Amino acid sequence: MIKLLIMLHGVGSNGADLALIGQHIAQNIGADYASPDAPYAFDQGGTGRQWFSINGVTEANRPDRVADARASFDATISEIIEAHGLQNQLPNVALVGFSQGSIMALDAVASGRWPVGAVVAFSLRFSSPAPLTPALQTPVLLIHGTNDPVMPVPVANHAEATLTAAGLRTKLHLLPGVGHSITPDGIALAQDFLRENLKDDVLMA
Repeated sequence: MIKLLIMLHGVGSNGADLALIGQHIAQNIGADYASPDAPYAFDQGGTGRQWFSINGVTEANRPDRVADARASFDATISEIIEAHGLQNQLPNVALVGFSQGSIMALDAVASGRWPVGAVVAFSLRFSSPAPLTPALQTPVLLIHGTNDPVMPVPVANHAEATLTAAGLRTKLHLLPGVGHSITPDGIALAQDFLRENLKDDVLMA
């Protein structure tokens, strides 16, 4: 049975930046992987991409931007899943996000739109608008550095508390001394989690 990891990059980056990590994890757990570019060009210059604009973003308006990004996000994910023939086997799919990619991955499960087999969020923030209608069968792993200057630890703690209160099985790992990045220790945690939760024999009618 095919298992699939979909890597979701941060703002101003691109799919190639997470491809090697996706390839490494996929090889070690016996899965395929995809690392797409976000739908939109980064609107603050350069050749990067974005899931939504951070120009003028605030705590108050970020949830609306996440909601507005859902259609283009879903189109990207649907295309990949259909290309792998897994549209009826979502428990064999995992979303693995970093930074803004984590925001979108967590929104995908918290909104209930994508009842996938697992979600891993690195250097994360939870910004989904209410009400939450989560895919309760999807386990969520949060991996966050204690020295993250972009998304401080309270942001990760808030995400864990909110997702847990919504009924999702959520685990937060705080990595001492780590900044806004993905480290070998974080990759190892993600790999073990995905190996445990992406099952070869899981099907969904």
